Amino acid sequence: MERQLKPWPALWALVIGFFMILIDTTIVSVANPSIMKGLNLGTDYNSVIWVTSAYLLAYAVPLLITGRLGDRFGPKNLYLIGLVIFTAASAWCGFAGHIGILIAARVVQGLGAALMTPQTMAVITRIFPPERRGAAMGLWGAVAGVATLVGPLLGGVLVDSLGWEWIFFINVPVGIVAFILAMRLVPKLPTHTHSFDVLGVVLSAVGMFLLVFGIQEGSTYDWGTIWGPISVWGLIIAGIVVLAAFVVWQAFNKKEPLLPLPLFRDRNFSLSNGAITTVGFAVTCMALPLVFYFQTVRGLTPTESALMLAPTAVLSGVLAPFVGRLIDRVNPRNIATPALVLFAFALFLYSRMLSPDVNIFLLLIPSALLGIAMSGVWGPISTTATRNLPISQAGAGSGVFNTTRQIGAVLGSASIAALISGRLAVDLPKVPGGAANASEAAAGTELPQILHAGFTQAMSEALLLPAAVAFLGALVVVWWERPKPPAWAKPAGAGAPADAAAGAAEPTHGAHAAPVPVDAVAHGSHAADVAPATDAAPGEEPPHGVHAAPVAD
Repeated sequence: MERQLKPWPALWALVIGFFMILIDTTIVSVANPSIMKGLNLGTDYNSVIWVTSAYLLAYAVPLLITGRLGDRFGPKNLYLIGLVIFTAASAWCGFAGHIGILIAARVVQGLGAALMTPQTMAVITRIFPPERRGAAMGLWGAVAGVATLVGPLLGGVLVDSLGWEWIFFINVPVGIVAFILAMRLVPKLPTHTHSFDVLGVVLSAVGMFLLVFGIQEGSTYDWGTIWGPISVWGLIIAGIVVLAAFVVWQAFNKKEPLLPLPLFRDRNFSLSNGAITTVGFAVTCMALPLVFYFQTVRGLTPTESALMLAPTAVLSGVLAPFVGRLIDRVNPRNIATPALVLFAFALFLYSRMLSPDVNIFLLLIPSALLGIAMSGVWGPISTTATRNLPISQAGAGSGVFNTTRQIGAVLGSASIAALISGRLAVDLPKVPGGAANASEAAAGTELPQILHAGFTQAMSEALLLPAAVAFLGALVVVWWERPKPPAWAKPAGAGAPADAAAGAAEPTHGAHAAPVPVDAVAHGSHAADVAPATDAAPGEEPPHGVHAAPVAD
């Protein structure tokens, strides 16, 4: 039985799960004090930090591998397996009665998330043609941007009303719904036979673990010795060396490397990976100083402090789909560059406005500017990164893109923690008792009024870091090349534009005049009626899955 291709329902089914796993990267931050109290940890703040660190580590390390597995065994299959693992691990987290069990469950959660994430972009790349992929990536980007901001807000509401366990229990019904929708709406796509690069898997996993662990836990060990002769910098350097060996092996592997280096010959793919690293860095950086300021200086509850960032989440979510439609009509560089500049300006404005007695409602202005900026960041970058990916490399390219995003987030998390600690050490001791109360600030305890000015100054200075990195992202995307249509999109036949034909074959948002076999023909035409494109350049793939015969589901 042929399966009708409905790209938009499939995308909506996927982003529900994607939204859930991204929320879990930030939702725990506001629950840390409650987890410490609920698990009787006393003042052991380092242990509870691992609840987030373990998840991020297990999420980031396998992404290169899971992206390639999606190409080999099918993105739908890998997505569903990851979703089951993630949902089951969420229930395990909620029932955990000991910090060690909770950390172990978060590791399993991260592995489930790593299986799911590359498949979402891979499916978009395969079921949407390049000239229509902007709107789809706009939605994907909106979900990515909003989820990281909704996490603290949702976490605050759940912790204040139901308890910390519910930040994990809430994933169970959402995961079940996401599984049912993905089973019904996401098509089974043809797989691509790949040889398994065992040495590449080992080198990439070991190198990523050493690098991410070293960066992520550097501030915990004061960037010094971890155990015996092992130091933080030793781990980071070892990780870089192992990853360099991985790249060399990928270049010399004559069979099929885990990381296809030719992908980076595409200038826009390479620059987009650099840009998404800066975005991941800046987005992860920006929330921590603001939440600390709102809670320790202004005395807001977790829910109230998260609501101060609500304009960012709302405006980003509302505007991103409209930006997505623009991406298909204009050069994405003309959207992403001003958006990243506005992103940097909004953070700079936050930095200048913070003071112990500023009207709190005035701080909603930079929050709104951030939302406008974020709506024009995720979609254009992800669209530009994937526009020219060969279909057989969709999973690998998505894995690379999400890996660089996660590395940026880990770098941002480690950098902002180190910077805040450094600035507090400088600014708080200026008054009596300042240094002694620095640990209270780290735990989110409201500080005595005499310390407000010094603490606010430290948070203000810390915000300049993500502002500078966001501006660096603007300097990266300004070098994008104007997107060029692939050879098969040239005018065909009697001068009829190929994209016009595609538009006739594929009405807006997945409506079809007749059932369309998945990946059977060029996005909306039957194999019996449409011959495969013959004007493709040598070595270039035909339009997204052209086959001689329909593919059964």
